[in-house]
Amino acid sequence: MTDLIPGHGYTDGDVDTNNTPGQTLWELADARHSRRSVMRGGLAASSAAFLGGAMLTGCTEDILGGTDGGKTVAVNQEVAVTTGQAVELTTSAGKDWKQVEGPEVELVTEEDGRISFIAPAVSNVTTLVFSLLNGLARVLVSPAKLSFQAVDKNRNDIVTVPQGYSVQVMTRLGDPIAAGVADYKNDGTDTDFDKRIGDHGDALHFFGLSPNGKRNDNSSKRGLLVQNHENLNIQYLHPNGPTNVASGPRPEAEAVKEIDAHGVSITEYKSDRRAGWSWVKDSAFNHRITPNTPMQFNGPAKGSDFLKTVYSTDGTQGRGTINNCANGHTEWGTNLTCEENWAGYFKRSGDDALRSARELTSLRRYGVTGSAGNYAWSSVTPANPSDTRFRRWDARATEGLTAVQDYRNEPNQMGWVVEIDPYDPASKPRKRTALGRFGHEGAWLGKLESGRKVAVYMGDDARREYFYKFVSSVAWDSRDALAENRLTIGDKYLDSGTLYVAKFNADGTGSWLPLVHGQVPNRPAAGNDPEYVFQNQQDILVNTRLAADAVGATPMDRPEWTACNPRTGEIYLTLTNNNSSGRPLNGTDAANPRHYVSQPGNSYGNANGHIIRIREGGDNQAATSFIWDIYLFGADSAEAGADVNISGLDAGNDFSSPDGLWFSRTQNPAGHLRPLLWIQTDDGAFTDRTNNQMLAALPGFVGDGGSKTITNSGTGGATAVQTTQAGTAATAGTLKRFLTGPLECEITGVDTTPDGRTLFVGIQHPGENGSAATPSSNWPQSQGGTYSGRPRSAVVAITKDDGGVVGL
Repeated sequence: MTDLIPGHGYTDGDVDTNNTPGQTLWELADARHSRRSVMRGGLAASSAAFLGGAMLTGCTEDILGGTDGGKTVAVNQEVAVTTGQAVELTTSAGKDWKQVEGPEVELVTEEDGRISFIAPAVSNVTTLVFSLLNGLARVLVSPAKLSFQAVDKNRNDIVTVPQGYSVQVMTRLGDPIAAGVADYKNDGTDTDFDKRIGDHGDALHFFGLSPNGKRNDNSSKRGLLVQNHENLNIQYLHPNGPTNVASGPRPEAEAVKEIDAHGVSITEYKSDRRAGWSWVKDSAFNHRITPNTPMQFNGPAKGSDFLKTVYSTDGTQGRGTINNCANGHTEWGTNLTCEENWAGYFKRSGDDALRSARELTSLRRYGVTGSAGNYAWSSVTPANPSDTRFRRWDARATEGLTAVQDYRNEPNQMGWVVEIDPYDPASKPRKRTALGRFGHEGAWLGKLESGRKVAVYMGDDARREYFYKFVSSVAWDSRDALAENRLTIGDKYLDSGTLYVAKFNADGTGSWLPLVHGQVPNRPAAGNDPEYVFQNQQDILVNTRLAADAVGATPMDRPEWTACNPRTGEIYLTLTNNNSSGRPLNGTDAANPRHYVSQPGNSYGNANGHIIRIREGGDNQAATSFIWDIYLFGADSAEAGADVNISGLDAGNDFSSPDGLWFSRTQNPAGHLRPLLWIQTDDGAFTDRTNNQMLAALPGFVGDGGSKTITNSGTGGATAVQTTQAGTAATAGTLKRFLTGPLECEITGVDTTPDGRTLFVGIQHPGENGSAATPSSNWPQSQGGTYSGRPRSAVVAITKDDGGVVGL
């Protein structure tokens, strides 16, 4: 996510609007008298039994270290490799290699006649045998390891990757994706952003295409890259920066450009093994989704009074999507884009007397309180008086008018998960109201199993917000995976079900609390807000934060991305950070356990963040109970003591403020047995030492560590003891820094091709603190050695020089 940008008329809304107490007397009593407590030893044992011994076989430091490259082998030779490495079968006597022993691999004949394969995932050393004429070749495959040398921390203005890897810059801010659109000048004069790549590229996903242009989930040479565009480096979009950006009046042309640079882009990518990757500028698949794109509402809140506006007087239609941060995708081939810090875009102050107490409670809880709105778009006087693209951002109630005559309900149209069919540019995206309304950081499906219900996991990205799960009403039918009416399949699984919010107990257990009308009590009075009485299920889904408050969910340290381990089904959640006001010395809990001083700024709180993970009861993602632990704690290894650097990080893997999170695809060896996990950072507490980064990890499982008691520190030498559940410590073999980005960027957005040989990574807002006259980064030009010009957000494609699976 993007942080506050001073002087640019923008605030991301990441403020603590949760005015409910962190723990009630009832919760304290429940913690003392809980009948559901478990011993961590038993929990760890049950997890080990679930995963089986093969999961741990060979996972020693010896196997997990190393820097081997690709290998070749000929007749009557033997070679040792590891999972994911490329192996070439060489000969001058013919091409008729056949595999005669071991797990089956795909033999690929390259254009130049070479025959190669990718070493498969194995749990212990396994022999593959190949025959040619009268001879044999043997390949000994060892379990997966992080085979690259860790990248050093640095503050260079390039994307840095390990030796043996290459970086190619792909689509950048402003690149044309429609016929007839001029190349991007990058001087602030460009227009037509509804036909160009937007700004602040965030989460991304690669959707495969067959040679004939049909969906193909296994295609690694052609596909559609769907990318969110969260926000703007507004100072670079105009020739000399924006006009009157703080309060207006704004020029119409500037506002049009800024609005259209938000949203989502869908772009066709293709690969030539020799020339690398390119994008098809005039592809029929290419299109933009902006804050003005028509959409429809689906699910229980559709047609409710909350959603009725001038644009849709019956509350069934919507207009656009904004501040799209993390994402998700479905097994039926659609993309989920998530509206995160949307609240600050609306002008809304001075109309309290025209609002009900219920409305004011909701508006304050969501942070819709700004006096101008981000970028002051509502101040535009359009050339066409009937043009409502700007007036809609003024959410003040007007005396004598109703919700269908002014724009008071426009904020209720944002904060949703939006489903998009990337293969059909003519389709209308659908806002899925059953998944609740809040600052959605992402929406990731759990592990799908036939006959079991579909689960979607979601974080609400602000300090002291919550972790949610939606469970469908119907069970998954694998036949739906390849249906062509993709959004209709989404109707089946995402429009009806139960929304839950998580409560984490001190003993390593947790429960999912249903947000169902009749089961949610009134939200007690808090601060200036009176008691809030929920009227119906629509009210709960529109005011999800209030409902989560009411049931006593656990406030978290900025819940961001979620990811599902495809092997175990365990769910990981990044908790980026918190400050001392949101997590004071006496306000920690087991799931958010740290309070300490960090640099720069000598600030207290949980500046470095952590990653929590859960295992559902009965390994069923529709369960209402779970066990949990903290997989990793961020820390500065050169500064932090044992009570902060709980995961034992060193110079090759220390990190701060985890954000993006993604497990490798199951179509390649990186997604098998011990799946590879990618971790991305969005940090301010560590940038004195390094630019933001991405790490590769081979995680274990919930319960592989144990209970940990830490001593937190506060101002004036105060201390407090907190017990938590910590995963096993990291090692150089299980966690390594793979990438660092250019100056002042955030690393966000990650996916690979199905074969794992290309890794796509988003580089967001390089040079965010500079100006048009004095840019503070020159990336991506600097990637090619040119240190001039305005910076641009962009996607990079990273490949391993030997053709193997990236990261292994």
